[in-house]
Amino acid sequence: MEPTFRPGDRLLVDPGAYRTDPVARDDLVVIEDPARAERRLLKRVVGIAGDFVRVSREGIERVARPTGEGSPPPDGALEELEVPAGHVFVLSDRRQNTRDSRQFGSLPVSMVVGRVWRRIPAAGSGRP
Repeated sequence: MEPTFRPGDRLLVDPGAYRTDPVARDDLVVIEDPARAERRLLKRVVGIAGDFVRVSREGIERVARPTGEGSPPPDGALEELEVPAGHVFVLSDRRQNTRDSRQFGSLPVSMVVGRVWRRIPAAGSGRP
């Protein structure tokens, strides 16, 4: 998640954050790794239930509505999908060499461990 977070930073995560509030776009969250349940991943929420997300070589964008029932994604799009109810679409801030919703798809909200609410910089990082 560089440059937002760096190796050695400690994160305080609120596991009860979503008991009363829904997951929101741009929240930084810790999720269960879909491939290894004992592992946790740090991601940013870019799509919530009902959002249409377009994945292209240039990146990810939310779109206002689908391109139409059964029609192919627009030129340059690799995929266009609707985030289903009870799911989120998550990405890493550093998009190279990482696993996120581009590989494992939208994620059930039940796999969100909690929302990051504070970063404690690594000792000697020189960052506030």
